[in-house]
Amino acid sequence: MRAETENLVDEIKQAISLLRRHFDWDQALKRLDYLNMRAEDGDLWNDPQEAQKLMRERQGLEDGITSIKGLTQALNDNIELIALGEEEGDASIVSEAETAIRALGGEIKARQIETLLSGEADSNDTYLEVHAGAGGTESQDWANMLLRMYTRWAERRGFKVEVLEVHDGEEAGIKSATVVIKGHNAYGWLKTESGVHRLVRISPYDSNARRHTSFASVWVYPVVDDSIQIDVSESDVRIDTYRASGSGGQHINTTDSAVRITHIATGIAVACQAERSQHKNRAKAWEMLRSRLYEEELKKREAIANATEASKTEIGWGHQIRSYVLQPYQLVKDLRTGVESTSPQDVLDGKLDDFMEAALSQRIEGGAGAEIADID
Repeated sequence: MRAETENLVDEIKQAISLLRRHFDWDQALKRLDYLNMRAEDGDLWNDPQEAQKLMRERQGLEDGITSIKGLTQALNDNIELIALGEEEGDASIVSEAETAIRALGGEIKARQIETLLSGEADSNDTYLEVHAGAGGTESQDWANMLLRMYTRWAERRGFKVEVLEVHDGEEAGIKSATVVIKGHNAYGWLKTESGVHRLVRISPYDSNARRHTSFASVWVYPVVDDSIQIDVSESDVRIDTYRASGSGGQHINTTDSAVRITHIATGIAVACQAERSQHKNRAKAWEMLRSRLYEEELKKREAIANATEASKTEIGWGHQIRSYVLQPYQLVKDLRTGVESTSPQDVLDGKLDDFMEAALSQRIEGGAGAEIADID
């Protein structure tokens, strides 16, 4: 076997091993046996909602297990074919098997991405918040650039973006904004984008053309569907109403239609001003609060399962996940994975998949990896 093929075989074996580990292989097999047994129970469909949920889980497990078994078998078959071809001196058999192994490399890449998006809420729509850091107009303009970046990314995927709340900056940009992004796996793709984003550029607002560093934070949490129950009562929260800001006509600016709900125990606060009526904004804010509390629960589960991962994803000023340098050179660098792009404009136009895939892959492989130096 040629060295190039041996290396590819080793890479595929490692990828299959990671898939099995992420899939929790032994537990997945036991769970599938249990679900198959439940599916044969004649009383299952007495509760149609529960039955549908069970059948979806069963189908997902079955598809995943079948896929991994198929990849493993195909790899082993082609390794044996190469050995047979070399033993018989048949170069055509060897060439055909090597071509099949290269195709397997592409297939397992697609399967890895599917696995990366197999979390409990990954298929859900998602809320995305952007908040400007300290620094006035500079950071507020940067927050607006980030909002545009994620909007363009969503448009590239055919996702729908709805603006729920925007607080405009005094001179330019935004102080904060909340949007909901609707599309299959929207939360799964965006969940690793939560964190602090750093921009370095020659400021268009500085008459002396000096270089400025700005920060803005992004927070991503899933839209909770009706099948997920989050119990929270009005006694657990503080509800404030206020006059909506930004564009929206005479009515939106002259009535206290905007609503902010703060969960007292956790300090989590959400706000909505997208609707004209306070009643509708209140209903949407309750949905957002339940989603934030659910996202907190997902983080707790992940922290228990992987303490290293929990520390890696800590959100706070000084814990930036990515730096975007526009001057004096052009570079975007992810500080968790080391992935770089020398075309910041493409990234700011929504070309984010390489960064997202690498961050998701790191979660499968476990740990934060080696420390990556930031850029000037």
